[in-house]
Amino acid sequence: MILNTGSRTDIPAFYSDWFYNRIREGYVLSRNPYYPTQIAKYLLCPEVIDVMVFCTKNPSPMFARFSELSAFEMFWFVTITPYGKEIEPHVPDKEQIIRYFKILSEKVGKGRISWRYDPVFISRRYTADYHIEQFGKMARALSGYTEQCVVSFIDLYEKTKRNFQGVLPVTKKEQEKIIDSFSEIAKEWGLQIHLCCESAELVRENVDADGCMSKAVLEKALGCRLNAPKKKTARSECSCLLGADIGAYNTCLHGCLYCYANYDRDTVLNNSRLHNPASPLLIGEVSEEDVIRQAEQKSWKDGQLDFFDLL
Repeated sequence: MILNTGSRTDIPAFYSDWFYNRIREGYVLSRNPYYPTQIAKYLLCPEVIDVMVFCTKNPSPMFARFSELSAFEMFWFVTITPYGKEIEPHVPDKEQIIRYFKILSEKVGKGRISWRYDPVFISRRYTADYHIEQFGKMARALSGYTEQCVVSFIDLYEKTKRNFQGVLPVTKKEQEKIIDSFSEIAKEWGLQIHLCCESAELVRENVDADGCMSKAVLEKALGCRLNAPKKKTARSECSCLLGADIGAYNTCLHGCLYCYANYDRDTVLNNSRLHNPASPLLIGEVSEEDVIRQAEQKSWKDGQLDFFDLL
């Protein structure tokens, strides 16, 4: 199975001590965001967890205790965008994140870390040409430290439109211009681009629309086949192996205006005050009304890939 830590919040950036405490305890509880009294229990053991997937804008808080993850296979997504503090108010300086990315790459290997350049949106300041220029600079800086990059264009969820007033969708013409240029830059620096829930019309020689956390991506990283069960995805365009997320919505403190996982800043701050690093839950404690069920867990590994599978 895949343990996902990053679709709802940024655990490495803000809750690393809690996560390492869960590793030591050997289990974690995850509250169902839609049925709050239902809690899933996951055993944290490498016999059933084939890979832990992390998605973060700042991996550095994890570094001090990184040896505690040595028994587990990992795959990391690190988001680095060109936006300023008016868009991402609590994200560290991008040059610093690039340095952290390189440190992490040296720890896990360049085949197990992906750069996320998303979401892409257009404004008077952040034009298509600006994105192309910044993508080129970042691709050069990260060359040799990763083999792939995830790109997506902004989705205008109701929460996004409320928190990021005035933002507009990226037109088809703008998308094509950006992807054409990104493709050429990625070729130069040895990157494969994975589009996240975007049209197959944007597929290019080194640009696919197969998803960021697809079966193929993880199989290549792990060097083995995964007999993953078929599940209904949140969006029809998404082919990623999601599920088993131990995070919680409305808990990420980065404060990015485009974020789909937060309702508003006050809700996030209120929830973060309920965080206890010693609790098995990310936010709050188990109550008498809660029903805890052991999640179904088993390994999906199904034989090693050979050379031709990796081509």
